[in-house]
Amino acid sequence: MAGDLRRKWNAYRRDPKSLFLLFLVWFAAFFTMLALFFIISYILVKGIPNLTPQLFEIKYTTENVSLLPALINTLSITLVSLLFAVPTGIGAAIYLTEYAQRGNKFISIVRITTETLSGIPSIVYGLFGSLFFVKFLDLGLSLIAGALTLSIMILPLIMRTTEEALRSVPDSYREGSFGLGAGKLRTVFSIVLPSAIPGILSGVILGIGRIVGESAALIFTAGTVAEIASSIFSSARTLSVHMYAISGEGLYINQTYAAAVVLLVVVIIINGLSSFAAKKIGR
Repeated sequence: MAGDLRRKWNAYRRDPKSLFLLFLVWFAAFFTMLALFFIISYILVKGIPNLTPQLFEIKYTTENVSLLPALINTLSITLVSLLFAVPTGIGAAIYLTEYAQRGNKFISIVRITTETLSGIPSIVYGLFGSLFFVKFLDLGLSLIAGALTLSIMILPLIMRTTEEALRSVPDSYREGSFGLGAGKLRTVFSIVLPSAIPGILSGVILGIGRIVGESAALIFTAGTVAEIASSIFSSARTLSVHMYAISGEGLYINQTYAAAVVLLVVVIIINGLSSFAAKKIGR
């Protein structure tokens, strides 16, 4: 081990450019970790002292500024959004990867559309959702209108990650399945798709992170009612919208930091569970 490190170091010494590039890479990695550590530490230091039992009461009032209704609404809108986005994104990626012919103009249009959708700001999605789902379809400010808007927002992300995951599956898996007499559909769903599940779940995790942290699009579609949604057609605020609303009033800054801690913990738990599931399924 020490001999390998010594040989690498001598090689870098003989090539100053490689040594400089190595330094830049290490500096970028260190700076990224430092920024993440600073953000998390700042949120925890500011938020943990302000976590009180009143913040977790079932009903929101101006006295307790409870975040529990917003937390429940966040989990609900995340689940509904994934129910729309995940099957659609995975199905589109399977078609693009396994069934579409190379050089097809329709496929080029789909990929250009996907790249365009992934670059649209969230506020534009919010305006579209407000005009189409809230006004045109007459869903009103509701959880379902927000979920549909978010599902369109995360659809390109899930499509791209699923497509890359399917491409990473070796062709020998497909050839072996065809050699045993399996058809195209059975090969895709029994051999290719299970092998790509860890990569697909990584895209789902990224999509969940965007849903949980989104506020601009939901203000125009789901609304800001600080109550637990009684149905998918009820207006409700998520945790990120809750943080925006109470911080904008200027009276509940400490509670905003406490809500940020809860949001951070929720994201970490969801990512941890998703990663654990991906490892279990990958085995």
